[in-house]
Amino acid sequence: MEVDKQKLGLESKSAVETLTAGAAADDSRMDNLPPEVEEGNIEYKLKLINPSACRFEHLVTQMKWRLREGYGEAIYEIGVEDSGLLAGLNDVDLQASLHTLRKMALKLGATTTILRQRAVSDCQVDKKTACEVLVRKVPDDQPFIDLKLAVLGNVDGGKSTLLGVLTQGELDNGRGRARLNLFRHLHEIQSGRTSSISHEMLGFNSEGEVITSGDTQKGCLTAEEICSNASKLITLIDLAGHQKYIKTTICGLTGYSPDFAMLVISANTGIAGTTKEHLGVAMALHVPIFVVVTKIDMCSNSMLLRCMTQLHRLLTGLGCKKVPYDVQCIDDAVTAAINFNQGSICPIFQVSSVTGENLDMLKKFLHVVPPLHTTHEQEKLIQEHAEFQIDEVFNVPHVGTVVGGSLLRGIVREHDELLLGPSENGNFKMVEITSIHRNRSPCRIVRPGQAASLSLKEIDRSVLRKGLVLLKAELEPFACIEFEAEILLLYHTTTISCGFQATIHISNVCQTATIVHMDKETLKTNEKATVKFHFFKHPEYLRVGSRMFLREGRTKAMGQITRLTPFTDVAER
Repeated sequence: MEVDKQKLGLESKSAVETLTAGAAADDSRMDNLPPEVEEGNIEYKLKLINPSACRFEHLVTQMKWRLREGYGEAIYEIGVEDSGLLAGLNDVDLQASLHTLRKMALKLGATTTILRQRAVSDCQVDKKTACEVLVRKVPDDQPFIDLKLAVLGNVDGGKSTLLGVLTQGELDNGRGRARLNLFRHLHEIQSGRTSSISHEMLGFNSEGEVITSGDTQKGCLTAEEICSNASKLITLIDLAGHQKYIKTTICGLTGYSPDFAMLVISANTGIAGTTKEHLGVAMALHVPIFVVVTKIDMCSNSMLLRCMTQLHRLLTGLGCKKVPYDVQCIDDAVTAAINFNQGSICPIFQVSSVTGENLDMLKKFLHVVPPLHTTHEQEKLIQEHAEFQIDEVFNVPHVGTVVGGSLLRGIVREHDELLLGPSENGNFKMVEITSIHRNRSPCRIVRPGQAASLSLKEIDRSVLRKGLVLLKAELEPFACIEFEAEILLLYHTTTISCGFQATIHISNVCQTATIVHMDKETLKTNEKATVKFHFFKHPEYLRVGSRMFLREGRTKAMGQITRLTPFTDVAER
């Protein structure tokens, strides 16, 4: 099946080559792969047949490097030359090469899963085949590979129902039964609309099989059992779709720092409501995104075609500049997953939560999609001083005050002493962490990018709020009530100037701020400016370089913090 450039909205051959690099839906889909590169987690091997002991050790070391580059995952292309030429192997040589690959993986404690095979030659006498294999090794310091997926889309788009089907393992009855276990409040169950942020877990074992809480063969699995059986765990963050809950949705995107996002669109309504707004916020925050079109069982072919046409036009427009990729088979799903982190490709799935159509493609994509951050980035973050942002505060019987949030950098352990703040007067207080829970089970250590709940010793809940942070004392932190940022005004009906007030989102901080100074008199849509903001209520802890998002009604802006003013300096004026 050839890639239709007009269908994808592409004008250059290179874009199509980038899109299809690394895979083929059938024999005619492509002839070559791009040349092999030294960096990254993809390795080409023409054959691996009875290597010597020295050669075998070299191959194992090479695999260890590729796994390190992919943060525990590597893709091996067997029957492919370093130039990318698909040479292929006969059945005997292919099986011998796969046997050697399994021995290499076994020595490192890794597993292998064949993603796909493709015939290079149709000749029955000398038939040759290339094979793509996923090698996965859970990092030594972690029980599983952990990714976070934010779910976006307009109200009534089928987000919660889709998540319920994925995590419960049972199809929907057409009236929203699958989504009931995801709701946290009574009014959500009564209205069928999400108003808060909920978390669900989707696990994959080393063979790529889905592990859900509704596994009928193993019984209803608890969160601890899912984590213990999974080699890869995806935390699904269900966000609200209604316009009046847009603050909650943006807080979920900025506060939880998801690795990637899934935009859910209903086939019978198309691009409506907050769809464009959610897409714009995700792109402004540089969150990789893919699209799932749901409810294809309840709309006609013409209605589905109209929805897909709107979607392709939106993604290829000036505001997005994405390469839409319609996933039509399992092979397409693997292609999309391998190339997803390149940033330009936007896979599109068409699924039904009632009939289960094409859900296997979506699960395959989630199984193969690699972590967003490299090992080098993770190691760099681990070396920094700890910074834990607080998103939730609650009391647990017989435990006391517990805070939930994410660790941005550094490492947090049980019985660590960290600074908590800032308070309303800008001060920080030393507190001790008595216990830690991750994925609803106890643990002793938290690493960068992981979400956790921390129990704090002898702390009054009244002094806690969302937006506080826990920091190492070595950082010598200070609170800020004023800061400067370079912003780009995405949309405003007229112009903004000094005195304009808007809600500011910076990581887990969400507060109203006033513009007190600008390097120009007025700012219009698509213009940039250096702006000084003053928080309306209390000081916050910020970092130079942090990304920010500004909203007020239909007004939207994005930017980056360039300078901080300590709270004490402002108070002395």
